[in-house]
Amino acid sequence: MSKEIFIDTDIILDLLCKREPFYPYAAEVFTMGDKGILKLVTTPLVFANVFYILRKLLGIEKAKELLRKLRIMIGIVEMNDRIVDLALNSQFSDFEDGIQYFTAREHGIQHLLTRNIKDYKGADLLVQTPEEYLKTRNAS
Repeated sequence: MSKEIFIDTDIILDLLCKREPFYPYAAEVFTMGDKGILKLVTTPLVFANVFYILRKLLGIEKAKELLRKLRIMIGIVEMNDRIVDLALNSQFSDFEDGIQYFTAREHGIQHLLTRNIKDYKGADLLVQTPEEYLKTRNAS
């Protein structure tokens, strides 16, 4: 069984926009997902955020095209009122990060990939950048 990994917005943007120097690490994680080594998941909120940014950069049709391709590689986990309430009543200064964190936790996902590590201090999940994740994975 493949390990389930939650993917945050910035990692998806690194992949789709080929943002250097982060792109190679995001691409490797998504390749592992494509091969079934990892099961990559995210939320509908991440998809909405990525679309919002991509449509400004690339236009609506290109943004939708990229998201349709992404959707083949990544699962979507449900969010609910409990997750919103947990995020609203948490210590997270960034509400969106709180939603991502509590969504992962509510679904039993123990690993979250983001480049925004500082906002996840005190998390009881393993929070890493793709680069950190790949280094620790390759070291074991």
